[in-house]
This record gives sequence, structure tokens and C-alpha cells, in this order.
Amino acid sequence: MRLRIDLSYDGGGYHGWARQPDLRTVQGELEHALATILRLADEREVRVTVAGRTDTGVHALGQVCHVDISPEVLDSCIGHMQANGVEALERRLKHVLPDDIVIRSISRAPDGFDARFSALERTYVYRICDEGRPVDPRMRGFVTAIPDRLDLGLMNEAARMTIGLHDFGSFATPNPGGTTIREVKRAHWGRIPDAPLVSGDSDTAGYRVSVLESGLVCFTIVADAFAHNMVRSLVNACVQVGRGRKSLDWFAHKMAEPVREGSTGPIDARGLTLEHVSYPPDDELAARAEAIRAKRTLE
Repeated sequence: MRLRIDLSYDGGGYHGWARQPDLRTVQGELEHALATILRLADEREVRVTVAGRTDTGVHALGQVCHVDISPEVLDSCIGHMQANGVEALERRLKHVLPDDIVIRSISRAPDGFDARFSALERTYVYRICDEGRPVDPRMRGFVTAIPDRLDLGLMNEAARMTIGLHDFGSFATPNPGGTTIREVKRAHWGRIPDAPLVSGDSDTAGYRVSVLESGLVCFTIVADAFAHNMVRSLVNACVQVGRGRKSLDWFAHKMAEPVREGSTGPIDARGLTLEHVSYPPDDELAARAEAIRAKRTLE
């Protein structure tokens, strides 16, 4: 039986998603919890496949993964609960996992579902506090501070160059046997307006409280998939343009000549969050997975 797991996590305390020996990772914590609940002697008996492998320090709000479990093993976690195996697993996982990983839902996956290869789009958001303004201490783990005021007009001109099917070799490294060719659907910089949590008449003026993200600069990017370090390297390049340190011609050259070099390295991980992963209708899941496994080209 294939199960879909929707989860969120604060990546600040993890060495990324992927399991690594002797390091704390999201996959490692999740698989350890699953093996414990399902009473498996060897954690290698349960492996989760994720939609997007986040790097060290990167967060996720809408991460998706799948795991294959036999019905007999799944039912073993019911115990005295008045619930089916899926409901029992969800309740126990929520109890066992650390506080920085939150299970949003667990469901039986439809036929053909693959968390990684069936995905249509992934949405990331990068948050910046610019102009040297103090970062709200409640957001310090999710926002990157920049001392200069960023020119969002120039940054959006750069971001528009990324939309479409391109080789992002200047901003990413491929997996073994893979490519850095990706299709960006949307890329936009914007500043969150200073909005009150409670709106009303003059009677509430003395109790004005701003929305937590008010004033932050946010970069939203949507693509079919992302190569390693691609989002943070694109953000860093746009920020260099927005600070006046690099020109739009420089950015255009990096898009035209996909060669990695020092000035297009990744920016700080803390500002990046995987916000959402979208999938096609159930009857198109298998076909999508089969198509995306093919090696990409620019044709």
C-alpha cells in the first residue's frame, strides 16, 4: 500500500532532507519514527520518497512524500485505537516526531502516484528583510537580512529572464546523470505591504498590530522542478542586481551561458521555504511520472 504524507518542518536544525550517516536529517527522523511505530527491526525496511529534497537549513510548509507499507504491517500500529491503519499511523507519528516536524495529513495514495515524479510544479518563497531594518526575532530563522534597500524593479527584470525552459547551469549543479534544464512557470519579487491584523474604525487605532511579514521582500518562484542550489543561487544573483553590484547584462549573460562560477553561488538557506507541491488529476499521475523520468532537453 502506498501512502501519501503531507508535512511541514523547520529546517534550521537539520542537514537537509536526505538521510546522511551520523547527521540529523528530516528523512532520517521520519524514517526512524516510522520504523519505531511499525516495529521494524531495520529502518532500511521503510524508505520515503520526497517531492523536493531541501538543502541544509531550508524549510518546508507544503512538503509531500510517499512510503510503501504492506497492509499487515500498517495494521500492526492500530493497537487499541478505534481507527483504521492510516488514521492510527498519522496519530502515532504526530506523537513520536520532534516538534520541528509536523504531519499535516496521511492518506492512501491513488494509483500511479509518485511524490517526486508525479509532481507538476513546486513553489518556493524566499524572504528578505532589507534596508538594514531589524529582523523580527520571531522570524530570525526564516528571513535573511540585507543592509541595502533592494531595487525590486531591476530584480523583477532579472527574474523575468528565468521564465520558460532554460539550462540553469550557471545557478545549479546536476545530479549524476541528470541535467540543469528546468522550466520556470513564474518568478516574481514583491514587498509585503504593512497591513494590520485587525482592520476597523478609529476605535481600534490604538491597538494596531501589523501582519508578521509586513515590509519583507519576498521572491516567489514556481517551476516543474529545481536542480541543486538553483533557487538560492538565482536569489543571490537577483539580489546582487538589486544592490547595484551586478548589471542586468551580467544576469542575461549568465542565463545565456550556463557555466557555474563564484559570483552565482547560493545565498543563506534560512530565508527559503518550499511552500507547495501540485499534482495532476489522479488519472494523469502515472503518465506524468513516466514523462518526467525522461532526461530533459531544451527541445
